Amino acid sequence: MKTIKLLMIINIFAYSFLVQAQVGKFTKKGDKQFYNYAFNDAIEIYKKAIDKGEESINLFANLADSYYENADMENAVIWYKRLTESYLPTLSGEYYFRYAQALKGIKKYDESDIWMSKLAELNVKDSRGNEFKYDPEYLKKIEIQSNRYEVELVSFNTEYSEFAPAFNGEEIVFSSNRNQGSAIKRKHAWTGTSFLELYKVKQGLKGDFDTVEKFNGDFNKKLNESTVAFTQDGNTMYFTRNSYDEVSNTYIKDSLDIVRLKLYIANKVNGEWGNIKEFPYNSSDYSIAHPTLSSDGKHLYFASDMPGTYGLSDIFVVDINEDGSFSKPQNLGSQINTEGRDTFPFIDKSGKLYFASDGHIGLGGLDVFICTDINKPDAENIYNVGKPLNSEKDDFAFIIDQNNNGYFTSNRHGGIGNDDIYRFKEIKPLVENCKTQIRGVVKNGATGESIANADVYISIEGKPVTDFKSDTNGAFSYDIDCSEETKYSIRGSKTSFIEDKKVYTYGPTNTSEELEIILNLQPEKPVVEIGTDLFELLDLKPIYFDYDKSFIRSDAEIELKKIIAFMKEHPTIKIDVRSHTDSRGRDAYNLALSERRNKSTKDYILTAGKISIDRITGKGYGETQLKNKCKNGVKCTKEEHQLNRRSEFIVIEN
Repeated sequence: MKTIKLLMIINIFAYSFLVQAQVGKFTKKGDKQFYNYAFNDAIEIYKKAIDKGEESINLFANLADSYYENADMENAVIWYKRLTESYLPTLSGEYYFRYAQALKGIKKYDESDIWMSKLAELNVKDSRGNEFKYDPEYLKKIEIQSNRYEVELVSFNTEYSEFAPAFNGEEIVFSSNRNQGSAIKRKHAWTGTSFLELYKVKQGLKGDFDTVEKFNGDFNKKLNESTVAFTQDGNTMYFTRNSYDEVSNTYIKDSLDIVRLKLYIANKVNGEWGNIKEFPYNSSDYSIAHPTLSSDGKHLYFASDMPGTYGLSDIFVVDINEDGSFSKPQNLGSQINTEGRDTFPFIDKSGKLYFASDGHIGLGGLDVFICTDINKPDAENIYNVGKPLNSEKDDFAFIIDQNNNGYFTSNRHGGIGNDDIYRFKEIKPLVENCKTQIRGVVKNGATGESIANADVYISIEGKPVTDFKSDTNGAFSYDIDCSEETKYSIRGSKTSFIEDKKVYTYGPTNTSEELEIILNLQPEKPVVEIGTDLFELLDLKPIYFDYDKSFIRSDAEIELKKIIAFMKEHPTIKIDVRSHTDSRGRDAYNLALSERRNKSTKDYILTAGKISIDRITGKGYGETQLKNKCKNGVKCTKEEHQLNRRSEFIVIEN
């Protein structure tokens, strides 16, 4: 943002309260360039001073500031670090802030946050430090607003600087220091580049752009012309220019030998721009720049460091009276303006204010912000517009039309020149008072049917906050705040069902417009009483053994696997396996055979089911517990004997 900082209305020395020590020869030469805003020259001289062994708080601070003002944050961080390591007790809070901003410029947000915390501790009245103190999770809020814009470079950028686009009917008017149409170009010591002039370009039907032309009129004088605003009829233009005396054809400087910025007004006369007049509140002692008009043309907004400014530059407004005169400038207040740079205002068709600021917490450098209620601005209606429009670099000079198409300026990586114009399309609306709705349904986990009038309980971070019933379709909903990452617990229950609980973390990085949840309530199994025979409860088929054998047959395995499944489903149940024979054969033989078959049955359950051995007991009873009259010597049918050849699985503990 080297070119643009000429127009930022700042006095970088205003907050510098450094203890002056003995100054070396080269440091003195560097200071002369520094205080003349010749930062490129100052950097080279300061580096030479360090090579010669000179060291002082002034040297480190001014070298860091020189890199900072030229948007070289990598080197700025190096020298702010050395400054704070060597001279921290004597530094003002402004250096804490600049160091934090420089760290953001290289995406070291954690380190930046440390210095913002120190700023809040050092100066409890600094709004920037306080904003961070009360909103340390600011990156999450920025994430909420991110991905709302599709952004692309425009084709008319050059290796120089193009910035501050403005709508003028079908044309885009912008400022640039491109080297066109002049054999001799004036250079500025700050940037080493040409001075700024106004250009225009028309966007074609297919989104392409026509040839860029000089925006001619009786206003392109020496030094810089930039940042324009046009009335709806296209016959009046407000623009920024360095303080210049038309009569003597010379620049006007203030007591610090600085050429300030002024607002000028031009009118179309017979199709040509002319009749240049100064804005009545201009002064050679402060700057006024970056005009924008309300959609009804009744209010003019601008940036200035005039008396009554909170920080390095503030946004002001004046009423435009019917006779063309202006009311007294009014500061937009401390909710919008900070100790930093608040500048480049733009009012959209609905009356919302967009502006650039490095005083409000952002991603680094200048970020674009929106105030949705300019009449009652507060922390609840001022939002960072998010990525990718904002970046760790300087993003500013935002404009948008009624179709949600617009332009802005940035010096981010991937551009062509020092500053580039980008085109964007807003594809999603601003997320105001971030809310997300949890929507869910309670279902029968066995059948998939919905469960009406189920109890639903919501807890936040483990604390119950509300409970309600599902509707006749089993559905429920609940609104949650998605501005901060929060753990929510949603629990459903119903008589005769086992409750189900889902735990989710919702927040800026993992929310959608609608969050669907299914609570599956499994039907409760009936309580199994002690003494119950699982053979009858599970309706098992008889477990057969081959004649005079005790190994488990394949048909018996099927039934025993049902026993295993039941025991796994009821892990506290213990069973006693009882094996019986009929009365045919010798009594002693039948007892031994039943014992062998009992052991095979238990072993299969233990091995195949991996059931704990302490959950199974049992023995063989032979023909000692017959279920009918078919004892020795009694003639019975085959079916009657079958009733006695049986296996029992009796619940002995539940």
